[in-house]
Amino acid sequence: MTTPERVSRADIEAKLAEIRGQVDEGAERAKGVGLAVGAVVVVGAVLGAYLWGRRAGRRRRTVVEIQRV
Repeated sequence: MTTPERVSRADIEAKLAEIRGQVDEGAERAKGVGLAVGAVVVVGAVLGAYLWGRRAGRRRRTVVEIQRV
């Protein structure tokens, strides 16, 4: 049987740097998608509020009739 090699501090730091690099790459890709989804949600909310207010305004509109005597 062979004896296991000791793990040095440099080995641990190298592995953590590798993992951190992979996480950073994934985060950068997700950030672009998140911004696009956020923009669509904001535009949808503004459009929904506009249409909802327009509908409420139509229901409460006052009708003024002018009649000649």
